[in-house]
Amino acid sequence: MDVELQLTVENLLSRYVHAIDDDRLQDWPGFFTEKGRYRITTAENYERGLPLSIIYADSRAMLHDRVSALRHANIYEAQRYRHIVSSTLVERIDAHSARATSNFQVVRIMHTGESMLFASGRYLDRIRMNGDGGEPQFEERVVILDSRSVDTLLAIPL
Repeated sequence: MDVELQLTVENLLSRYVHAIDDDRLQDWPGFFTEKGRYRITTAENYERGLPLSIIYADSRAMLHDRVSALRHANIYEAQRYRHIVSSTLVERIDAHSARATSNFQVVRIMHTGESMLFASGRYLDRIRMNGDGGEPQFEERVVILDSRSVDTLLAIPL
């Protein structure tokens, strides 16, 4: 086991969910490489190899656009998330990249104080390990939802 790789990947995942949970969405695109891909799909579509995604972005620029839309254009009920992420399985692909798999649950807290389990599933990640002290970044993050239905607008990234 490569302990340094494990800790580096777990740190990336922790910083990612804390940025979302702390409503620092402007930081979210920075967790991805310039051509990083972000996709939310259902377990059913993923298992069937179907490309349909609930959310799909194939560059950091698209993620910046999404944040801008969330902040300035979209209208949705005030809410926040709290992520709970499982232990992470990490596998080194080569000297510069790794794969990671983890499970998650997201609790949605409404402005009224009502809390509910909003989403559960798993993250499948391909991570670029930037050398020379650079932070690792997602080359691809596939969010696979256990349920094929989302009860309301999926506004905030998972």
